[in-house]
Amino acid sequence: MKQDLLRFATIALLLAISSIASGSEPSSKGLQHSSDFFPVGVWLQDPSNARAYGGIGINIYVGLWKGPTEEQLNQLDRSGIRVICGQNERSLKFLDRKTIAGWMHGDEPDNAQSLGQGKGYGPPILPSKIIEDYNRIRKADPDRPILLNLGQGVAWDGYYGRGVRTNHPEDYREYAKGGDIVSFDIYPAAHENKEIAGKLEYVPKGVDRLRSWTDDSKQVWCCIETTRINNLNRKPSPIQVRSEVWMALIHGAKGIIYFSHQFKPKFIEAGLLADQEMAREVKSINQQIHQLAPVLNQPDVNHLASVESLGREIPIDFMVKQHADKTYIFAASMRDSKSDVLIKLQDKSVKKVKVIGENRSIVTHDGQWTDQFIGYGVHIYEAEK
Repeated sequence: MKQDLLRFATIALLLAISSIASGSEPSSKGLQHSSDFFPVGVWLQDPSNARAYGGIGINIYVGLWKGPTEEQLNQLDRSGIRVICGQNERSLKFLDRKTIAGWMHGDEPDNAQSLGQGKGYGPPILPSKIIEDYNRIRKADPDRPILLNLGQGVAWDGYYGRGVRTNHPEDYREYAKGGDIVSFDIYPAAHENKEIAGKLEYVPKGVDRLRSWTDDSKQVWCCIETTRINNLNRKPSPIQVRSEVWMALIHGAKGIIYFSHQFKPKFIEAGLLADQEMAREVKSINQQIHQLAPVLNQPDVNHLASVESLGREIPIDFMVKQHADKTYIFAASMRDSKSDVLIKLQDKSVKKVKVIGENRSIVTHDGQWTDQFIGYGVHIYEAEK
């Protein structure tokens, strides 16, 4: 009898190990809610590349071309990646597949909508229609969150792609009622308009506005550029991508979605993977995010520190978190200029801080220290008594 029990237990253990190793289907519906999970997604990519994306730290696919199909979901399962996709007659057949973490609206309903090839553009989809669709999706499946991704108008009132609703930011409070997760995209590093080009601060600006328009009652995610997209003359540098990601997180983004497509000079769907330098940087960024997920998921305690620029009026934005008896300060320069910065901890007993990811430490004096920030520079400090 004992031998039988031992044999059954061994078989069960081997099956569990095999299931984990094969990237089997997740154990619960919706997004994970554990303290060590942080959503890091990629936009509208072929599941045949899921293993490669998983290798650089992606844990969510956002959008599936002409999907979901059973094979697409199987490919994602084998890679241990979940998906947020459109809800349609086909996808509703997979309600029991826990691979589907959430549903999504069509992309950028706040922009002018195409009337068909050669017919120009009509007005954006009305917020009331988005709310109506939200209720329909929710009725079909109340267990999964619904993502709404909005366009550049979230951060840039003058974005002409909104057509007749350009310079109408008041629309967004209504749009936001149509999602549980509200996201947006603006790509300043590769942007062609001089008002936006190179001004990375538009990324955290959009995060701030969505948080305000939702009264901080919903998750705000942010899309991040990784390719030249349509711009033959400009593409984001790895350092710019790192800055955009951390500026978004410092301003309260609860999820990141990388935009991986390149359209010019030739179309590359997995443009992020094709650019080895960018892929290495994104992997490094994601490793930090996943390492710090238990910290990022803690509430802000910004009153425990102050961060100020010295000698130059360069805004330095920051957030403070506490986890496992350590205090973390995430700080970023909001302009493309160097600045010396003074950081003060409320706890004056801290003698030294580690600068995460930079292989250096700083000796403090009465819980304070100075550091230099390059343009759009980011530093993450870990303080421990």
